[in-house]
Amino acid sequence: MNSKLKVFSCALGVALAYFAAPAVALAETPSGADILLPKPAEFIPALIAFLIIWFVLAKLAWPSILGMMEKRQQKIQGDLDAAEQARREAETNAEAYQTKILEAEREAEEIRSAARREAEEKRIEILAEAQKEAAATIAKAKDAVSNERKKAMIELSGQVVDLSVEIASKIIGNDLSQDAQRRLAERYLQEVTAPDGK
Repeated sequence: MNSKLKVFSCALGVALAYFAAPAVALAETPSGADILLPKPAEFIPALIAFLIIWFVLAKLAWPSILGMMEKRQQKIQGDLDAAEQARREAETNAEAYQTKILEAEREAEEIRSAARREAEEKRIEILAEAQKEAAATIAKAKDAVSNERKKAMIELSGQVVDLSVEIASKIIGNDLSQDAQRRLAERYLQEVTAPDGK
């Protein structure tokens, strides 16, 4: 119903303005400065028509125009605020991403350092194990050589004793028993092979 009243008021204002304005004769055409200055008979109806149109516009159109402009301004301000908020969030996110990147680089460096340390420890452990195995192999070899040497010495001393018994029996004759000759040769061999010569 309000819209019908607005339409009716608008139509009434236009009709009043049309009928209140004096008719312009076709024969009379103002020229020069008369074009700008209204004639006194036309001024009052034109003023009344202007006031009616202004009143109708002020009551009907102006509030909706102002409301539209207010909504537009609020929308623009809201968009500006949203853009500023988005910019702040982007800056915050950029700082957070930068922090995460630095943290990831630090963690990667820690992982590389740990890997280097582990590799160095493993290398040292492998070297120690190899040295230990080499020492064990050398010790086994020395033991084997020592055992072989002892065997050779025992075998050689047995042969020397046998040879000595044989020589002694030929030199001395058969006065001594073979066991006595062996004991004598072994004692002699021990004296000869003793480190101090005793």
